[in-house]
Amino acid sequence: MSRPPFFAPPSCALPRDLATARGTFAVLDAQPSGQPHKGTALLLPGYTGSKEDFIALLEPLTEAGYRVVAVDGRGQYETGGPEDQQSYAQAELARDVLAQAQAVQDGPVHLLGHSLGGQIARAAVLVDPVPFRTLTLVSSGPAQISPAQQQKVRMLSDALAVMSMDEVWQAMKALDPPEDADTDPTNGEDLRRRWLRHNPSQLIATGRALTVEPDRVDALAAVQPLPKLVLSGERDDTWPVPLLDAMAQRLDARRTVIAGAEHSPNTDRPAETAAALVSFWDQY
Repeated sequence: MSRPPFFAPPSCALPRDLATARGTFAVLDAQPSGQPHKGTALLLPGYTGSKEDFIALLEPLTEAGYRVVAVDGRGQYETGGPEDQQSYAQAELARDVLAQAQAVQDGPVHLLGHSLGGQIARAAVLVDPVPFRTLTLVSSGPAQISPAQQQKVRMLSDALAVMSMDEVWQAMKALDPPEDADTDPTNGEDLRRRWLRHNPSQLIATGRALTVEPDRVDALAAVQPLPKLVLSGERDDTWPVPLLDAMAQRLDARRTVIAGAEHSPNTDRPAETAAALVSFWDQY
């Protein structure tokens, strides 16, 4: 679970609803002040995450001249979703992304996905790459997550099938993994509130997808011309860093490793992550 340093959006960001042909999505829409923007980025969060996972990136990215739209996908935090798990199939979520890209009404966008969001972004590009200027995969690997993470996701899904969201949250606190418990008094209640607003069907369905995702790197590499960036921290227990290195080579993608960061460089080292994104986007 990514842990945003804060939940209140900066002054550059407007919390709003983005109306699309596939429904309405809660977003943070951040725009440069007093200058035309150089491009628009669409940011997709990971498993158990939300648009707030990118909140510390918004100011530096807008200061660099980019409009940034961070999205809660269907069933995530402030975006509602149905109860049936079929609605959260990867193909459905990919079509949501295509609708979001169209709805920002700003031409081709820089698409970025973190972790699960990266695999959804990949699926969207494989359906239709035309709406996108670049693709950035942040801590998002070529296929299923590591065996240890698969076990954690299955345990969580089993719990969600028989327990309430609040009961699961309390159980995670009791187990006390530092990334999953509200040990930080500055935003612990925000993390709990976000967790409680996730749709459990979304968590079960997308968690299952993470454990069975096939390797689609060759298909993505064939999508040309689409500049690609693989960005990660220097440590990652969800997809080992050497696996991400090899994926970048297969994609002929730019590769950036953020020192001092782990699975969520967007929250671990936001300034360095933003600088790496700007350096990449500025080329296109």
